[in-house]
Amino acid sequence: MPSTKEIRRRIKSVKNTRQITKAMELVAASKMKRAQQSALAGRPYASLLAETLSQIAIRNEDIEHPFFEKRDVKTRGIILVTSDRGLCGPLNSNLFRELVRIEETVKYVSIGRKGTQFLSRTNRDLIAEFEIKDDVPYLKVKQIVEFMVEKFLEGEVDTVEVLYPRFVNTLVQEPSFQDLLPIHDFTEVIEKLRGSSSQDHKPIEDNRSFKFEPDINTVLKALLPLFVNREVYQAILSSKASEHSSRMVAMKTAKDNASKLLDSLTLQYNKARQAAITQEILEIAAATAANA
Repeated sequence: MPSTKEIRRRIKSVKNTRQITKAMELVAASKMKRAQQSALAGRPYASLLAETLSQIAIRNEDIEHPFFEKRDVKTRGIILVTSDRGLCGPLNSNLFRELVRIEETVKYVSIGRKGTQFLSRTNRDLIAEFEIKDDVPYLKVKQIVEFMVEKFLEGEVDTVEVLYPRFVNTLVQEPSFQDLLPIHDFTEVIEKLRGSSSQDHKPIEDNRSFKFEPDINTVLKALLPLFVNREVYQAILSSKASEHSSRMVAMKTAKDNASKLLDSLTLQYNKARQAAITQEILEIAAATAANA
């Protein structure tokens, strides 16, 4: 059995760990609330934008825009969104597990330090890396998207996709691929933003006639870049909400485990202390008996 001195040292260490994890849990909880509000508040706008473009696409089958150009996919372009810091449970490892399953040629743009480290460590083709703070500035996101769109238009990549942890609720964050370019169908985007599946999603019937000024292609030319920017922006907001939620849950679990370990160590210390006292009493009694 360990000595009482060693057990006291472990108790002190566990108390310090519990104090740290509790503080990190409280910080993550405060950030989580703001991030969740931002992620959920942006969904209706992004969904409405996707629905609007969907209605335009339905009314014009002969759309002329490079974003709708069908290609043979030789090189995929993936924007990987991860956290800058660890201690957020399996959030990043779930994303990396999806990456290792990819067999095609891929060029990556990384948002987040953890993703950059993984791509560099595994010798994957990383063409750019960015860091975005918790406030998620839209102009910064726009620069990232413009960089990736330029690679798509130049033919360096044949797709533009986003891999990010999609926020479902505080306990559930799912690694999710979002196809951005080329655009095939807006239905999947609308479903993910609504949190529904293809089985229960009912497209909105809209029989109104539309008149586009100056013309439909000019309207699309203005709206499509906004749509792509907004989808990446929404994915990053969802990633931030997922990160803080996962970190809060992970730190709460660590704090609870530390409390359980502390109770066990306290009980072990009391037993060791009692055994030492009993041993001293027996030795005194034996010495007294021997001198009698």
